[in-house]
Amino acid sequence: MTDKIRTVFAREVISARGHPGVETTIVTEKGASGTAVATAGTSVGKHETAFVYDGGPRWGGLGVKTAVNNVNSIIAPAIRGWDVTSQSVIDQEMIRLDGTPNKSRLGGNALASVSAAALKAAANSLGVPLYQHIGGADARILPVPNVVAIGGSERYGGGERSGGKPNYAFLPYGFDSYSDASYACWEIRRELKKIVRKKYDLDIGMSYNEMPNIPSGKVEHDRELWDVMTEAIEELGYSKKIAIQMDAGAGTYYSEKTHTFIGLFSKGEKTKADLIELYEHAVAVYPFLVIEDPLDEEDYEGHAILTKALGIEVVGDDLFTTNAERLRRGIEAGACNAIKLKVNQIGTITEAFNAVQLAYSKNYGVMPCSSRGEGSDIADYAVGLNTGHMDDGGMDETANRLLKIELELGSRAAFLGKAALKTKK
Repeated sequence: MTDKIRTVFAREVISARGHPGVETTIVTEKGASGTAVATAGTSVGKHETAFVYDGGPRWGGLGVKTAVNNVNSIIAPAIRGWDVTSQSVIDQEMIRLDGTPNKSRLGGNALASVSAAALKAAANSLGVPLYQHIGGADARILPVPNVVAIGGSERYGGGERSGGKPNYAFLPYGFDSYSDASYACWEIRRELKKIVRKKYDLDIGMSYNEMPNIPSGKVEHDRELWDVMTEAIEELGYSKKIAIQMDAGAGTYYSEKTHTFIGLFSKGEKTKADLIELYEHAVAVYPFLVIEDPLDEEDYEGHAILTKALGIEVVGDDLFTTNAERLRRGIEAGACNAIKLKVNQIGTITEAFNAVQLAYSKNYGVMPCSSRGEGSDIADYAVGLNTGHMDDGGMDETANRLLKIELELGSRAAFLGKAALKTKK
């Protein structure tokens, strides 16, 4: 039994990223609705789908009224009256309407907001939770979450494009349930707060997204921060239960002119060989289990060398941009063993989930991330796709959604812990 799309309406909304996003609401003839937001990240890989912005002085050029108009005047008339559960058909029509390789005509932000809104409206029309609509009866694995610890790009210079990277998070994998892991996120944040306050005279709030940016002059090398995080883990007796996750964002420190990474982890320049040696040391000495974007976003060969050498999960975010073709190239090279899932990097649910299925078929992990406006919906993506782990999700709005899903699933809920990670360590 079909339920046709009655209305599609987009508007400009304010996002936590400091610039607007596109919010789209789809309502069906039977009264089901779905609303989704698409925003850009703090750092954007150059291979991501193109967002359409207004330019000019308003919002520093990042207003999205043009993209909103593209939804309301071009996309909405085209898909109105279509079966809302026909996700791939809706997505393909939007791709056809755009007609460009990178969605630069209508905007990846326009397409992504409509695509996700359709997915949610379809779930509501069918009367099932979003995770069940995505994964059916098999959707039952709660993800290992993480919680932000320390970040910032101003310590050593050179990180003007980094969006606060490298940043670090605690990864509570050694627990019996998602709810236990979520509580451990709160415990470890509290312990880190004590240590950082004493050592650096800096305060860390207990809000999940307060990431202390260590200012210039406080440390000479990020190894000191790894020591602090390891100390927090050990003080709680959580060795072998909580690990460290790093998002290096290395490509944002890469100089095309010198072919070196400037100001990454410490002052000065580092070659690719320098970074590989540093990562090997970090994994050998500290409890790292996940490293994201450790080298430049064009360096498949280097990522392949690191993946083989480190024996932990190496995640491609800027390297893959949730793009099946870039992932396929990475698989052929042996680069990374996991992909970051950000629907708004590629533009539609269909394309993003196709990349997920390709990753699974080659034994790659999938790490969902809500940095592009998904909010707590990313919890349903993680459970629906049985990813086993995710970025964030430990103490945020996503955590509340995951706690509810865990309760709904009851005895069917599974928490894989370390087995969800692509690591041999």
